[in-house]
Amino acid sequence: MKSLLVATALALASTTAVADGNASGHSHGQTSIGQPGSAAEADRSVTIRMVETADGMGFEPAALDVKQGETIRFEVENTGHMDHEIVLGTVEGNRAHMQKMAEMGPMRHHDPNALQLAPGKAGELVWTFSEPGSVQFACLIMGHMEAGMHGTITVN
Repeated sequence: MKSLLVATALALASTTAVADGNASGHSHGQTSIGQPGSAAEADRSVTIRMVETADGMGFEPAALDVKQGETIRFEVENTGHMDHEIVLGTVEGNRAHMQKMAEMGPMRHHDPNALQLAPGKAGELVWTFSEPGSVQFACLIMGHMEAGMHGTITVN
């Protein structure tokens, strides 16, 4: 009986690990929005604040312009009272990821294009924008993007 319980627990743990590992669909290499960068090679730093207001939630600033090939060190501060995250992606990719998260339940991101922060905490995300176009940054925690927690990075 004891071995059956251990086997069941291991099976559940491995299923969870596989689900978490495949949940994001992001690779650690280059994507259509760029690739992870090195803080030592950052061209500049940009502070982004995660905020909660009477009107909803958001990022300050909510729009940024970067140059193609530029490496940005995002210094992210959660000034709110709830957990928040910032995920870099395409609008379509973030929307699909958010739907997948709704189906699978809450999980922590372990991808280089994402950062999750508890209230009052700060962290950094370093990204190189290798392709021109538009990149969305959003909080994909259920209800947060709908409350206004998204922004746009224009890569020229």
